[in-house]
Amino acid sequence: MDRRKSLKLIATSALAGGAIATGCKPGEEKKADTPATGEPKFNLDRNAEELKYEKSLLAQEKFFSDHEMATLTVLGDIIIPKDEVSGSASDAKVPDFIEFIVKDMPEHQIPMKGGLRWLDMQCFKRFEKAFKDCSSQQQIEIVDAIAYPNKAKANMKQGVTFFSLMRNLTMTGFYTSAIGVKDLGYAGNTPNKWNGIPDDVLKQYKLSYTEKELKECVSFT
Repeated sequence: MDRRKSLKLIATSALAGGAIATGCKPGEEKKADTPATGEPKFNLDRNAEELKYEKSLLAQEKFFSDHEMATLTVLGDIIIPKDEVSGSASDAKVPDFIEFIVKDMPEHQIPMKGGLRWLDMQCFKRFEKAFKDCSSQQQIEIVDAIAYPNKAKANMKQGVTFFSLMRNLTMTGFYTSAIGVKDLGYAGNTPNKWNGIPDDVLKQYKLSYTEKELKECVSFT
């Protein structure tokens, strides 16, 4: 079973909630410019209180810097890459989802900031460059060191915790997007067509439809 199928199996049973991660305190870092003002549009129905709350979150200053958003994009696409079936995590706008979630659930802010900083520091030590600027091979080397908790070294514990949170948020963002739902093959509630009780069941109980019932009831072919 490949990675995408494994993630899909987990998603169909229960969309993972974010684990509580531990991370170092984020350093003083210049944040990206605040997004352009404008009335946000929603595709789903919201009650008045929900609309007010979600608009207030979207109006806040960006939590992640441009550098951090680029890192989230690279890391998310490693977790769920594009394949012949559907797009990648970034195609499903997972980084934007994570930006929204850390505002909605502030307990994830320090773990995510700290985890991203930890990731870059590890890459600087090994490759003298930030994670997003590393080669694909170097990025996978770092990810492999923190993606498997039972195999990870003790000094990778913080990275393991961060990656588990990142993976959970990526899965949740992807499999609740239009792309992810299509990838799951979920069709939602759809009307069915019923031709009545099957003949073999009617015969089993020695029953039958009357001519009137057969004539007046709708039959689908």
